[in-house]
Amino acid sequence: MTKRKISTSRYALSGRKWTSDVIAFNLIGYALLIAFALLCFLPFYLVVISSFELESNLVKEGFTLYIRDFSLESYKMSLKNPENILRAYGVTSLVTVIGTVISLLMCTMTGYVLSRKYFRARNFFSFFFFFTTLFSGGLVPWYIICVRYLNFKNTLYALILPLLFSVWNMIIAKSFMGGIPDALGESAKIDGANELVIFFRLMLPLSTPLLATLGLFSALAYWNDWYNCMLFVNKEHLYSLQYYLQTVLNSADAIRKAAAMSNGAAVIDTSSIPMEGMKMAMTVVATGPIVLLYPFVQRYFVKGLTIGAVKG
Repeated sequence: MTKRKISTSRYALSGRKWTSDVIAFNLIGYALLIAFALLCFLPFYLVVISSFELESNLVKEGFTLYIRDFSLESYKMSLKNPENILRAYGVTSLVTVIGTVISLLMCTMTGYVLSRKYFRARNFFSFFFFFTTLFSGGLVPWYIICVRYLNFKNTLYALILPLLFSVWNMIIAKSFMGGIPDALGESAKIDGANELVIFFRLMLPLSTPLLATLGLFSALAYWNDWYNCMLFVNKEHLYSLQYYLQTVLNSADAIRKAAAMSNGAAVIDTSSIPMEGMKMAMTVVATGPIVLLYPFVQRYFVKGLTIGAVKG
């Protein structure tokens, strides 16, 4: 009873009344939000359900909202070499953790420097960062520099360094830290703190929503990256998870195409290769861990984006 009185009094203080218009508006709003949430959840649900479906059903009847004939063949084919999967998981996890931490440090430090109004050259340096979002040197010069001069070929540096700095993330950090009052830093300087102390002991603790948001962006970029692995890595023990799963799928597809071109002379039974189910199973294997990470940072995600968007 007490909680109900408190909530009612708070609603009364806001100047609103529980009229029929307000109730109808709330009902319609919640109904639309629930419908939109279900539409966003439906594709991932179909992927999970289809990964356990019999291949013949997927080919003949397509996707459904329930499992007609339960089958683990897709996962058996996808996880046929578990040691390779675990190694690829290890490579991707290592690259994601190291890359995300260093990327957070670089983007937030750069954003902090460019957000300080007493830094006279901040507009000069900001121009060069923003310029890179409009123009680039092209793929061929970038590849030559990475391979010939930086020796990225078949190293973990090739999976970490190209994604290490994001101008978009730096802009968000700059806008967020620009909203923190300069008086905090000035008071710390009076107490004898230098810029590094102010950044690590004052700015970062106040930027938890920012760190969670940029951390999620960076982690997703590293986890889903396969392009850099395709360009710079040709040793299987350095394959990232995404690229390794792609090679498995391409190999199975090549076997089936070769059997189809042989006009029935092949001795390989390609009907046992669940191509559609493997695609769904690989999607579940690749996205599972990163999906589990999102609920832990979700409460900071919207706050970090909105504060970084309106301040500046």
